Amino acid sequence: MIIGHAPGAYIASALLHGRLLADHISARAFILAGVFGGIAPDLDMLYFHLVDQRQHHHHSYFSHWPLVWLGLLLLSLLLLRLRRNSRVAPLAVAFAMMGMLHMLLDSIVGDIWWFAPFVDQPYALFSVPALYKPWWLNFLLHWSFALELALWVWAGLLYRARRKAVPAGFSLT
Repeated sequence: MIIGHAPGAYIASALLHGRLLADHISARAFILAGVFGGIAPDLDMLYFHLVDQRQHHHHSYFSHWPLVWLGLLLLSLLLLRLRRNSRVAPLAVAFAMMGMLHMLLDSIVGDIWWFAPFVDQPYALFSVPALYKPWWLNFLLHWSFALELALWVWAGLLYRARRKAVPAGFSLT
């Protein structure tokens, strides 16, 4: 997944706000925490390019280990349960949940080390054959890119619907 993480996280966060004991948190803050969580695993691209010199697949770094995101999610859910009126707990849940969503979305056509650090084996539902150069053209011309575009369309429609639902003079904060 190249461009689908942010809209996917936006959709999931917008649909989850209010259902996750987050009524005392603004929708904007909740969605921003979710979108940041949805793209956070790919911050490892800085290390990938600047330090590792593209020696290892960036999905093999700990920031792409589902166990890390599952652990963060469990800790944030525990915090949410223990501190119901906490302002941080729902934001942490949104962040961690969208990090897990990132792992699921990457698993469609990207290798994810689902059992890392215990098993050094990547898994993906489908593969993208290397037919074109540059490498990214293989992803743009693969059917899975249509899913990413569909996420952008859905996110745009949801954003527009949410904006229309807010009375004039109010904001989504």
